[in-house]
Amino acid sequence: QVQLQESGGGSVQSGGSLRLSCAASGVTYRNYIMAWFRQAPGKEREGVALIKYDGTTKYADVVKGRFTIPQGNARDTMYLQMNSLKPEDTAMYFCAAYYGTLQPEFDPDDYHYWGQGTQVTVSS
Repeated sequence: QVQLQESGGGSVQSGGSLRLSCAASGVTYRNYIMAWFRQAPGKEREGVALIKYDGTTKYADVVKGRFTIPQGNARDTMYLQMNSLKPEDTAMYFCAAYYGTLQPEFDPDDYHYWGQGTQVTVSS
């Protein structure tokens, strides 16, 4: 049973930085994609960044240049470095995992496992 646990959320001022972590346990699959999604009140869940088992990363346009998934970490830990945060980045951030041979991107329905989420609040 795969379990995901996020941490690192908090409150920051506009222009600040946060680093989120996602710890995965029970992983036995080789091919995986891990992603960060976020959901603000009254809005749909949206994908912001993902990393594939081969190290390939992809970012949503709204965070490109500000958010990164650092490379070189253990396969059971994923981070999201968030810089130049804006009030519109305020949301619950979720870690998600897909295990298989397809190539999902930012459709939340494609992901098998989810963490409980960590809140990020950016004040102006």
